[in-house]
Amino acid sequence: MITAFIIGCEIGFWVFVLAGLVFRYIFRLKKLGKLFLYSTPLIDLALVTATVYDLRGGAEATYAHSLAAVYIGVSIAFGHRMIKWADERFAYRFAGGPEPAGKPKYGKEHARHERNGWLHHLLAWGIGSLILYGMIVMVGNEARTEALSESLQIWQIVLGIDFVMSFSYTLWPRKEKAVS
Repeated sequence: MITAFIIGCEIGFWVFVLAGLVFRYIFRLKKLGKLFLYSTPLIDLALVTATVYDLRGGAEATYAHSLAAVYIGVSIAFGHRMIKWADERFAYRFAGGPEPAGKPKYGKEHARHERNGWLHHLLAWGIGSLILYGMIVMVGNEARTEALSESLQIWQIVLGIDFVMSFSYTLWPRKEKAVS
């Protein structure tokens, strides 16, 4: 049940983004487009509410519950960035906007981009971790929240790997390949 709701929230997020962009650029209804784009956090609120309701109702915490926390952390930390990315491409494709700049591929700019991405990941992890800890405390039963604790440990490992990879470009910047 909760897994389907999480998937529905992810789909809902992109439906709201797409609706916002369609109303903004195709129908030229900028205020309605903004309303849809600014309403995407309501999807996160619905997800938190459903997850808390499920756990308070006695459900054993599963990886789906931890996925809800991850989704919310990622949505908050990366949501603006994802919407901006989609907005630039939509404006270029449908409204004669400027061609979107790609991400830097080499040198200091690439290293800075990778570090910035990791900092967003750290923010997502911090938000998601607070939610996971909140769920653990709320349930108050270690046996029922084992999946949440395990998910947190896995996410910490992923964050550490991402740190090493992202900051390695600062020490060893990617160089443009010589063209013969």
